[in-house]
Amino acid sequence: MSVLAQRPLLFLDVDGPLIPFGAPDGYPTFRWRSEPQAGDEDSLLGRINPDHGPRLAALPCELVWATAWMEDANAYVAPRLGLPELAVVSWPEPSDEEEWDWRHGVHWKTRALVAWAAGRPFVWVDDEITDADRAWVSAQHRGPALLHRVDPRRGLVDADFAVIAAWLADCQSAAQMD
Repeated sequence: MSVLAQRPLLFLDVDGPLIPFGAPDGYPTFRWRSEPQAGDEDSLLGRINPDHGPRLAALPCELVWATAWMEDANAYVAPRLGLPELAVVSWPEPSDEEEWDWRHGVHWKTRALVAWAAGRPFVWVDDEITDADRAWVSAQHRGPALLHRVDPRRGLVDADFAVIAAWLADCQSAAQMD
């Protein structure tokens, strides 16, 4: 099976896309179906919209946590979304390459996500994506990629899901022609 024929990956950040922050008018909060875990009562986890879980799970891709939450995303975020345990990108130790990336405006996650994808099509959903990341991925990744920036004040909204779903549909069509 060619790399392009494999299911695309969807690298998902937590803070910003799933837990919005920075809006001056506040946020809706959502009750979780069970009792809060110890320490959750005053956390931002109540901002996670549980409707996002089924919408994410329905996308034709493999979901992967791409967040500084690391394994905690499976412990605290996935259950609120009704998602199973997902793969988690492990971030490398800081290096000279990361220093170069930082000086050139490339996000500290970018290089690791391209390495993880290994040529597979991918969507990266984050609130910190820049044009420098898009240019770096375009030059370094041999497969299709959508770097989708989410407004951290709103988190994921219908328009974001529409863009991601359309891109994944295009990706599926291209793979079928391959």
